[in-house]
Amino acid sequence: MSHSIPPANQGQMPPGWGPPPAAAQPAPPARSGGRSAGGVVLCVLGALLLLGGSALAAHAYSNSRQTIANARYGLTLWKDEPVDRLFPKTIGGRADMLSGATDPKYAMWERLGISAETSCAKALDGSIGKTAKRLGCKAVLRATYVDPTVNTLATVALVVLPPEESRRVELMEFFEDHQNEEPGVRALPVPGTAAANWSDARRSAADLTPTDGEYLPYALAVTTGSVDGRVAGWLPGKWGEDDDTGLFDRKAMAGTAHDVARLFEGHIDDLRLEGVK
Repeated sequence: MSHSIPPANQGQMPPGWGPPPAAAQPAPPARSGGRSAGGVVLCVLGALLLLGGSALAAHAYSNSRQTIANARYGLTLWKDEPVDRLFPKTIGGRADMLSGATDPKYAMWERLGISAETSCAKALDGSIGKTAKRLGCKAVLRATYVDPTVNTLATVALVVLPPEESRRVELMEFFEDHQNEEPGVRALPVPGTAAANWSDARRSAADLTPTDGEYLPYALAVTTGSVDGRVAGWLPGKWGEDDDTGLFDRKAMAGTAHDVARLFEGHIDDLRLEGVK
């Protein structure tokens, strides 16, 4: 028996026949104003980071140039700095890592006078003076200081040498071999002060410390002695029983000279780092 499609359904598929209806597609999401704004913000931040990076690089370059300039300033600071900055009124300890050594609150030495003479021959004597001359000594600047107890005097000498480090090292080595024979730095008396009678004959010991750095062609030489004129030597009584060489007393004075030399070594480096005022 054949089946026929009812007339009412001609041209149409019977119910349930044919492919299933297509699934409904979700409408595309509307553009978000927040996403657009976020993109703009990211672009701006990126630009700022680039600018910041450029500024940081420029700042680093500027700092490097400043460092080089300050370093090279060390070559001429001995004649470019005012003499009362080279030899400050007081020198001693530091309040902290970032402070200088010239704060009167921490003073260990007070300046009595500064020499107007810069001749190497008039500032250094003996074989140490001759060695400095051979190594190319250009000038020697001197000042005399006294300790807070007004018992000890120190003449500080800034020895200016050619820039080669080897010359500073050679002068130091020569000094170490001869420091017990002669102080090397000539005493600078200062009339009207505790150093009025300070003289070469009253010198007890000395020290010489070279500065450290390519652009600091200096050596700090110091000689020390007593205000009352007593010269270091053989100690009396039991204090000198074990002193076969007579150097115990002189070593104490040499230690004082070394401390002063180190104070000024740090001070000179401070001036180099500060550069031109």
